[in-house]
Amino acid sequence: MSELLDVIVFGATGFTGRLVAEYLYASYGVGGELAWAMAGRNLDKLAKVRRQIGAGEALPLIAADASDAGALAGLVRQSRSIIATVGPYQRHGRGLVTACAQAGTDYVDLCGEPAWMAQMIPALAAPARASGARIVFSCGFDSIPFDLGVVFLQDEARRRFGVPLIRVRGRVRRMKGKPSGGTIASLLATVEQMGLDPAVARTMADPFALTPGFRGPAQPEGESVAYDDVAKAWTGPFIMAPINTKNVHRTNALLGHPWGRDFVYDERMLTGDGAQGERRARALARTTRIQNRLLAFAPTRALLRRFALPKPGEGPDAEERASGGYDLLFIGQSADGRTLRASVRGDRDPGYGSTSKMISESALCLVRDVGRTETGGGVWTPGAAMGLKLVARLQAHAGLTFAIEG
Repeated sequence: MSELLDVIVFGATGFTGRLVAEYLYASYGVGGELAWAMAGRNLDKLAKVRRQIGAGEALPLIAADASDAGALAGLVRQSRSIIATVGPYQRHGRGLVTACAQAGTDYVDLCGEPAWMAQMIPALAAPARASGARIVFSCGFDSIPFDLGVVFLQDEARRRFGVPLIRVRGRVRRMKGKPSGGTIASLLATVEQMGLDPAVARTMADPFALTPGFRGPAQPEGESVAYDDVAKAWTGPFIMAPINTKNVHRTNALLGHPWGRDFVYDERMLTGDGAQGERRARALARTTRIQNRLLAFAPTRALLRRFALPKPGEGPDAEERASGGYDLLFIGQSADGRTLRASVRGDRDPGYGSTSKMISESALCLVRDVGRTETGGGVWTPGAAMGLKLVARLQAHAGLTFAIEG
C-alpha cells in the first residue's frame, strides 16, 4: 500500500472484531473518506467476514498472526491506528501493542485486565513517548462511559462552580445485555493469574494500581451492601468497578490531578429504595460472593469454559444487541458541599453493540480530532487522551448521550 491507512481492525474474524468492521463499513464505507483494512491470521476467514458485512474486494485484507513479531511490525507500519479486538490481552496482546509503541502507530483496545495493564504501562511508556504512539487501553464499555462520564461531569463543575468535585459516585441505574465471550475469557484468565501470583490479587484490589508513583486516599469499599444517602437508594457491588475505578484515577493523574490529589471515586449498582431495594442489593452481593468463590476453584472454571459460558467469537444476535442499553448516573460533590449530577446513556447492549461503536470512534478520534502535539506519545486513558472531543464524537456517531441532570 502506497499510502497509510487510517485504521486497521486486528482480530476482525472474532465476534466483536466483526461487529467493529460491520460498523465501520456501514458508517464510512470503503474507499471514501476513511481508508481502513481488516487483519488477522487467516485470509480465508477475513474474506468471509468481508462478504458477511457486505463489503467488496476494495476493502483490504492483511494476514498477520498475534505471535509473529515480524508480521506485526510490518502490519502496524501500514496504518495510523490499530483497533485491537483479540483477547485475553494478557495472552495475545503484548506483541501488537509493543509493535505500535515502537513504530509510532496509535493503538486502542478493549482491555479490562488491570494486572496486565499495570505491567504494560511502564514497559510501553518510553518507546511510546519516543515514537509518538498514543496507546489507549479500555476503549469499550470498560471504561469509556465511566471514564468520560467523570470527565464530562468535572468539566461542567469547573464551569458552574469554578472548582472541581472532590467526590464522585458512579451508579449504574440500568444495564441490559449479555457479557461478551472475550470479556469472560479475560476474567477467567485474570482469576487464574490471581491464584498463581499474589501480586496480581493485590493489583486487582488497589484502586491506584494504574497510577505508578502516586497513591491517593482510601477509597470506598465496593463489595458490600450499602445505602447511598446522596442517590437515595440501596446499592450493591458492580462487577466492572475494579477496572473502571483504576482508569478514572489514572485519568486524573495523567491530567495532573485537576480533580485534586485526594479525589474519591467509586461505582455501584443501584437497586432501588425501601425494603425491596435492600433485598435486591443483598441478593446481588450474595450472588457476587458466590460467583467469586466459584471462579477461584479451577474445576469450576473448566466447567464454565466447556459448558456454560459464551466462547470468544460468540455473542448475542442483532435483535438482542439492539434491545440492550445502559443508563449510568454520576453524582459529584465539591469541597463546599455543592452537588452536580450527570447521566451517560448508551443505545445498544454494552458488551457488543455499544462497545463496537465506542472503540471504532476512539480510533477515529485519535486520527482525526486529537493532534499529537496535544497529547504526545505515551500510555493514555480515553479520558486523558481524548476527553470532551471523544464525548462529542460518541454523541454524534455512536449512540451515547451525556447530559447534566442538575
